[in-house]
Amino acid sequence: MSLSLPDPRTNPYRPDLAAAHLEGLVQAERFIEGVPCQLRTGFATVKAQPDFEARQTTQALFGETVTVYEEHDGWVWGQIETDGYVGYLRLDTLWGETPVPTHRVSAIRTFLFPEPDLKSPTLDVLSLTSRVAVTGETNGFAELEQGGWVFMKHLAGLDEVAPDYVATARKLTGAPYLWGGKTSMGLDCSGLVQVALDAAGLTVPRDSDQQAQAIGEAVADVSALRRGDIVFFPGHVGIMTGPDLLLHANAFHMMVTEEPLAEVVARGAQITGVRRIA
Repeated sequence: MSLSLPDPRTNPYRPDLAAAHLEGLVQAERFIEGVPCQLRTGFATVKAQPDFEARQTTQALFGETVTVYEEHDGWVWGQIETDGYVGYLRLDTLWGETPVPTHRVSAIRTFLFPEPDLKSPTLDVLSLTSRVAVTGETNGFAELEQGGWVFMKHLAGLDEVAPDYVATARKLTGAPYLWGGKTSMGLDCSGLVQVALDAAGLTVPRDSDQQAQAIGEAVADVSALRRGDIVFFPGHVGIMTGPDLLLHANAFHMMVTEEPLAEVVARGAQITGVRRIA
């Protein structure tokens, strides 16, 4: 048994239950293989406890695969395949089919329609980077294997990335701050970084402390920042849009804002690290 336990945020284990691949690494009463499911709603709240009043830890987006290890009272306990995050979701946000995605949403948000008609009542809202499986196209709308239709120009092939993650993050300026959020309807600091980098084809962890260890390379000289640098503070992260400006989802403005880094530091935020993507 390892003396250093795996991070429970990204490793599915509890005293009573754990994923089969963790046997020998953690202690649990039972080890089981999970069942892959897929998110069928625009997004789903993920919580640390199966309780409506529990704090949201992250969100899963339409088309993401979730490996389910337990179902009880309308809740499931599982792991999101994209970033490995573990938590509780409502059962009714998932379905048992797992169509292979062909495209991702490239607009900050788009509607899911019941038919290829812009006047038809909408079914849901899909967010930036959500994965969809396209089976055909009619009248400029993509038909999804998951059901429904999406405006084709709001999609990009999985191999079509948006490398300028600063520009992508800027599109979310003004989006309200939401703890654990990952959509234009509300997102937090690390959610903004994760979504922007995901659109650029870079998969990074969910939380800022994890990102501080995983993104790019460390920058030793924090006095020579440049566009695209990822700046970390205690419990916070943002993206430099130039040598002096920081774009971040923050609780001071309660939204995504771009402001002088000096003003952020003047409010008491101490820079703990900078990472640069080559």
